[in-house]
Amino acid sequence: QRHAPGQRPPPPSNSPAPPPPRPPSSSAGAGATFDENQLPSVKSGFYTVEQERSMRSKTCRFIEEAGRTLKLPRLTSSTAMVLFQRFYAVHSFADHDRFEVTVACMLLAAKTEESPKKLTTVIQECHRLKSMSARRSGGSLGEGVNDDGTLDMNSKEFIRLKERTLLLERVILHTIGFELSIDHPHKFLPEQAAKLITSKKIEFIKPPSNQEIHIQMRNGLVQKAISFANDSMQTCLCLQYPATKIAAATIYMSGQANKMRPTNNRTWLDILDHDLDIESL
Repeated sequence: QRHAPGQRPPPPSNSPAPPPPRPPSSSAGAGATFDENQLPSVKSGFYTVEQERSMRSKTCRFIEEAGRTLKLPRLTSSTAMVLFQRFYAVHSFADHDRFEVTVACMLLAAKTEESPKKLTTVIQECHRLKSMSARRSGGSLGEGVNDDGTLDMNSKEFIRLKERTLLLERVILHTIGFELSIDHPHKFLPEQAAKLITSKKIEFIKPPSNQEIHIQMRNGLVQKAISFANDSMQTCLCLQYPATKIAAATIYMSGQANKMRPTNNRTWLDILDHDLDIESL
């Protein structure tokens, strides 16, 4: 049974279903095999491709904000986003409530990246953010919600959400085939930038006059690339390409933004050294 966007799907039974097909991993190869039209929500007609992209982007921004509120490391929030992206590469948004899956992804990511948070804390902070957003939009907070947007811990909704989160945590693990070793583009950026700079493979189009040109080049290249890598987490790129290739692409974009170019008449494809072709880049 399908449900209209925004309508909560009914809770499943208390036992997780048999493991579904595994989604593409972050170490997957060519992105040419990935087709957004084959994502479950799009294929079933529940969402258009544009709506699917919007839901993924909005949720990842929510995860980012919740991560800051919970004082989680950026790595943990990034892992939660990848878990969310992989989950909905197998399941439809029609079958699992987006907010509930988000809470479960954050709980699991916090454990995976050794920055664990109590289940109650994750639920309450995420629900507070959700409630405050609803209030700003003119919506009601619903029954069992305190004035600050948190849930009354004795309410039926809190008990339901707690049980649902624990169930979804198991469903997510089955969905991703218990593959919890996740690399992110950010990990490879300092090394890739340093390699290009120390080997003198890039230069400023108009070199600055100060003497610390290498420091300025490294800082500018890495900082902008990190910003692009953060933006990439809101898309399906982690389902299409390994983190090293995404990192290389962000280095290229950062070089362009910082007005840098390859030396000795080489192209960016010549120096990035990650089996990238122009179409993938």
